[in-house]
Amino acid sequence: MIAYSATLDVPTDTATLLTDLLIAERRRRGTGIGARAATCRTQAILVLRWFREDTGMPTLARDAGVSPATGYRYLHEGIDVLAAQTPDLHEVLAAGKAAGWTHVVLDGTLIRTDRCRVKNPDTGHDLWFSGKHKAHGGNVTIVGDPDGHPVAV
Repeated sequence: MIAYSATLDVPTDTATLLTDLLIAERRRRGTGIGARAATCRTQAILVLRWFREDTGMPTLARDAGVSPATGYRYLHEGIDVLAAQTPDLHEVLAAGKAAGWTHVVLDGTLIRTDRCRVKNPDTGHDLWFSGKHKAHGGNVTIVGDPDGHPVAV
């Protein structure tokens, strides 16, 4: 086996912020110091590598020194911690109005999946089927400021 070091092209402040958020979450849950298999910093790097490099979980888990199941749990915990920081749509639009935006930019895409199928009890139509794309998936919509910079997803 060949060991090597790598550089993650994410600002240090981003890794520090996520680490701090994970520390706060562990404190909120009452998780004791040293009770987890990996530190908050290691967990933050696992999450950031998943987002930035699309690294597979077997590799991420091995590098973090945890099992793949624990790696997935750490990943989802990190995503939840980040998601809790995002403003809701009403807050974004209120801030835009206060900033004098004349309009917002809406864009979106269908994330295809073959795992989600739910029938509407009233109509019998599949709620996860896109007639436009003729495929199953979830719609992700991005709200941008007048310059097109994303402000909400």
